[in-house]
Amino acid sequence: MPEIPASIAAASERAAVLRREIRRHARLYHALDSPEISDAAYDSLMRELEAIEAAHPSLVTVDSPTQRIGEPASRLFAPATHARRMYSLDNAMDLDELDAWLKRIEGALGEEPCAFVCELKIDGGSIALTYRDGVLVRAATRGDGTTGEDVTANIRAVRDVPALLSEDARGVEIEVRGEVYLPRTSFDRLNAEQEAIGAPAFANPRNAAAGSLRQKDASVTASRELATFVYALADPQALSLDTQSEALAWLRSAGFHVNPDVVTCVSPSDVHAYCEEALARRGQLPYEIDGVVVKVDSLAIQERLGHTSKAPRWAIAYKFPPEEKTTILREIRLQVGRTGAVTPLAEFDPVTVAGSTIARATLHNAEEIARKDVRVGDTIIVRKAGDVIPEVVGPVLGMRLATVAPFEMPLLCPSCAGPLWREEDEVIRRCTNVACPAQRQERLAHWASRSAADIEGLGDEIIARLVDAGLVADVADFYHLRREDLASLDMGRLKQDGSQVVLGETVAERVVANIEASGARPFGKLLFGLGIRHVGATVAEALVDAFGSVDAIAAASVDSLCAVDGIGPKIASSVRAFFDNPDNRAVIARLHEAGVVLSGQRTAPQRPQTLAGLTFVLTGSLERRTREEAGEMLMALGAKVSGSVSKKTSFVVAGEAAGSKLGKARELGIPVLDEAALERIVETGEVPVAPEPAVTS
Repeated sequence: MPEIPASIAAASERAAVLRREIRRHARLYHALDSPEISDAAYDSLMRELEAIEAAHPSLVTVDSPTQRIGEPASRLFAPATHARRMYSLDNAMDLDELDAWLKRIEGALGEEPCAFVCELKIDGGSIALTYRDGVLVRAATRGDGTTGEDVTANIRAVRDVPALLSEDARGVEIEVRGEVYLPRTSFDRLNAEQEAIGAPAFANPRNAAAGSLRQKDASVTASRELATFVYALADPQALSLDTQSEALAWLRSAGFHVNPDVVTCVSPSDVHAYCEEALARRGQLPYEIDGVVVKVDSLAIQERLGHTSKAPRWAIAYKFPPEEKTTILREIRLQVGRTGAVTPLAEFDPVTVAGSTIARATLHNAEEIARKDVRVGDTIIVRKAGDVIPEVVGPVLGMRLATVAPFEMPLLCPSCAGPLWREEDEVIRRCTNVACPAQRQERLAHWASRSAADIEGLGDEIIARLVDAGLVADVADFYHLRREDLASLDMGRLKQDGSQVVLGETVAERVVANIEASGARPFGKLLFGLGIRHVGATVAEALVDAFGSVDAIAAASVDSLCAVDGIGPKIASSVRAFFDNPDNRAVIARLHEAGVVLSGQRTAPQRPQTLAGLTFVLTGSLERRTREEAGEMLMALGAKVSGSVSKKTSFVVAGEAAGSKLGKARELGIPVLDEAALERIVETGEVPVAPEPAVTS
């Protein structure tokens, strides 16, 4: 876990970043059933935030994720309020943390004996079922712990959920809690069906179960073969029950499906033994588990121990380490990203890990391959980080064959055979070829964007169809398009009569006219549109002012480029690498031939230069406009916009999730403006009144 910032300002800044990221990932996980990061990574973010708030209690906010349970219910279903709050559980990531929790319970109770109930932690979606006089009347997801989504129609389609309880369980209104899950065999069948219809496969049974439960069509839910395990009563004492063990027995007798692998333990060693045994046989179970839930058995002691703002003090989830399997590494293949980053990808014999079959995983970069010393032909250990993201742990060195050789990173791009380039302080190798097929779509869209050539009407869909038709491979090809090429462009859709949808004469004529007009856009915008790494709108304008033409920039040495105010060795070497690439020079030559004007100075200012002599740095994300747009507006008023903070910086404009630049501004005592102040400057053109410099600690 990163070190906790000592200063309150730095801690506040880091906490704000963590809260935003945790909220985003919580929504992806709980509300959208599409997590982007592993459980382990999410837990790491949460633990860092908890540590910061523990060290700086004044930073705790009522809406902090540490004070919340889940995510608000979506609007797809009617809201449903729970009889009692549904809490989440605190986690123990290893047996030492589990022991620490057991000791806290022991310390709180003194000499009073305490038994524990150990239950398998089913990897599914939480559900609350309400019965009135033995009849199922409502089912709700957990939501934010207080209000969930009403999924009653869908839960009736789950076969093991009783519509009517046994006679002994009637006469009262109860709410029970449990987990909806997808058995392994059902998960495999569902993904086979998804593959057959060309739909994306589900990442894991948990996502599939949660998504199946939230279908608008209950018949879809019924087809998914969901199942449940019920493990709690919202108010067990209302039924005169004394222990969790008794509550589980009552639920079983009432007709609910209760997990049979429940054990009452009387000592920490018994709890350990249960956890170790559950971990050893997790792969043999017909459903996914990701840990063990340990609860104090006595309901009276549970009541005395109480809850924190988000979790009961009398229960904890012991999380299993990632499941690991061995397989054979067959190939290390290079994958070119849309921005030119070249990433090695391990391809290995398919193996089932944590409920799904995997056959590839990223190796990140050549340095990571060398650090782990994985080689094609090795027997390797693979796992899913947090049971979600495939990862190569390393080789089994004792099984290495004498014939396997260390991996050598190729010098040429696997997509276009152009040279790969790496910055001095980076480990990622990149392809800088503007015509590289792997980067084509994004580079073409960038050139056509409003901040660059501004070709109105030439959006992502049309560009994609042009690429598919072989009409456009690089930005120079735009200027050789004919109207008839565009008019007959197949848009990949059918009309009601079965004929193909084409772009048409009217749209084609407009797009061609806009392409022709774009060749005379300001040189700075077109230079930015070339997509040279590290050359944003501000740097492009600096190069325009210093050199005046693309040919002069292409001929400039690294030293000449570094002499330009605001351009350092990193940017200079990136520019030099771009123009050293013969494919890029060929595209520039074809732009010249097409009449695109790649020279000229910045246009004369249209507004009074009230900010002349001031240097601004923009950091973080802005709500009303992009940083590039804000920078252009400040430059229109005579200001200089820099990418780095120094003693020469006049003001730093800090948006949401401002990073290290904000910290440096505070260290140097440079005035910091918020977005509202920026908008006042843009609207009035007035020089901002500097606030008091930030006090450093």
